[in-house]
Amino acid sequence: MLVWISEYLAQYYSAFNVVQYLTLRAILGVLTALAICLWLGPLMINRLRHYQIGQAVRDDGPQTHLSKAGTPTMGGALILVALGLSTLMWANLSNHYVWIVLAVTFLFGAVGWVDDYRKVVEKNPRGLPARWKYLWQSVAGAGAAVVLYVTASGPAEVQLIVPFFKEIALDLGPLFIVLTYFVIVGSSNAVNLTDGLDGLAIMPTVMVGGALGIFAYASGNIGFAEYLHIPYIAGAGELMVFCAALAGAGLGFLWFNTYPAQVFMGDVGALALGAALGVVAVIVRQEIVLFIMGGVFVMETVSVILQVASFKLTGRRIFRMAPLHHHFELKGWPEPRVIVRFWIITLMLVLVGLATLKLR
Repeated sequence: MLVWISEYLAQYYSAFNVVQYLTLRAILGVLTALAICLWLGPLMINRLRHYQIGQAVRDDGPQTHLSKAGTPTMGGALILVALGLSTLMWANLSNHYVWIVLAVTFLFGAVGWVDDYRKVVEKNPRGLPARWKYLWQSVAGAGAAVVLYVTASGPAEVQLIVPFFKEIALDLGPLFIVLTYFVIVGSSNAVNLTDGLDGLAIMPTVMVGGALGIFAYASGNIGFAEYLHIPYIAGAGELMVFCAALAGAGLGFLWFNTYPAQVFMGDVGALALGAALGVVAVIVRQEIVLFIMGGVFVMETVSVILQVASFKLTGRRIFRMAPLHHHFELKGWPEPRVIVRFWIITLMLVLVGLATLKLR
């Protein structure tokens, strides 16, 4: 929005042209989202407490979690408010990619909000039934996939790029829709499974989102794209503002979510943020790199799949409890140790992902 205003004002005072610079708007996006979170956070937490919107804790989980019962949840709404407002302020709203990622993020957030509301307000332990949750996730994910396929302006936008290799790019054709669907829905649920400890999911989301912002900037700049041998995606650079706002909102939320947490994000935040990472990775053609950088999310998801499969087939469990972070807790690791070590692993994986920009 401010891009349009600055264009008009630049006719009278040239200094307003500075707002056109993408890197400046990304920095301002981080700071704006962070400021909104820090300002609204205490108000939202007090409101959630007032209406007794508190977390229910499983009695079969780690005993250290019993003290968390009643902690305000659905705090992911704070992230979405800060992310949405900051993006609308600093992004170029004539860019269709901006609207696609916002739509996906808020649609998945709406699914998570309904699930959280049923659990903590209506006191329905099932929340939104799994079949309905998956149905609406599928509708949103498949819808975004079709829109991206139909609006693709060149073959590079529907190719699968293999990192570390310059010349390997697989033409997907209509299979692009299938891949995009699984990336968005899978990423959404992977972040949701990881969201089980104070700050565990949000910091990796911030790091991966920030790295995807760098990919977006490089992909949207024809000079950088040619130099780095990555596909040039016209308009993708504008997603750097969205990723920056996501990072700022995530850091602002972490201020209140760090151990011991004053608020949990709930499904409204986790499902939305995971979908946001997925759709940005698809647009900048870095699905495999997302798989690498989001290795913690992948480990958590695989641990659940293996645990369920093993128990159904053999009656035995592989892990003491799934997702994986609970396994380490039951082995005696203090919660902060699990959290920080998973952060460190994510940092290393993000650096590996960024290395693919040059190591080709």
